[in-house]
Amino acid sequence: MCMATSTTPRFGYDDLPELLTRLTGDEKHDRSSFSTLDVLWVLYDRILGEEDRFLLSKGHGPAAFYAVLAAKGIVPVDALDGFGSFDSPLGYHPDRNLAPGVEISSGSLGHGLGVAVGAALTGRRVWCLLGDAELDEGSNWEAVQYAGRVGLGSLTAIVVDNDSSEYGWPDGIERRFMLEGWIAQRVDGRDHEQLAAALTPDLAGTRPRCIVAEVETK
Repeated sequence: MCMATSTTPRFGYDDLPELLTRLTGDEKHDRSSFSTLDVLWVLYDRILGEEDRFLLSKGHGPAAFYAVLAAKGIVPVDALDGFGSFDSPLGYHPDRNLAPGVEISSGSLGHGLGVAVGAALTGRRVWCLLGDAELDEGSNWEAVQYAGRVGLGSLTAIVVDNDSSEYGWPDGIERRFMLEGWIAQRVDGRDHEQLAAALTPDLAGTRPRCIVAEVETK
């Protein structure tokens, strides 16, 4: 389950900047991490249920992920202070054997969507978060093709588009997914209402969905 229960005090969205200041040492990935913040918050605050699975394929720069997990009482808040240290469960790449609430170990890009396809074949609803540059990895497109062909309606891919892809995507990322049989749309990756509307599951859906969350980062 991705939604662990805890007696740890819960925090709101406005508390995330303070929680993020406790995660230091991996500043080179700040742009990657902060681009995911709003998508992660909406998923954990409004969308994910007890039996749903969330897979972070975009595993480099997981500070925002850990901050959201801490805000929701899944990761102890005090654990944020040891981020990346030798004995910390919170590594610079998430480790499913160490970090509470982490479904897959990630950081080497291009693997999460394939795992998400396998998880979705069990019938559980699965959300997989990727980055636009990660789609340069060819393994993603094998997963995209298969999910589209078999009509994997329990799978939602969220692609955070912060314009970091090496070559870009003519006609947009969403067009590539649509050609493979997916339902796809582009939303403002900072607008919580747009994100919530797009991410709300279609329980009767018979096709996988791709939500492209466009984010500008400084």
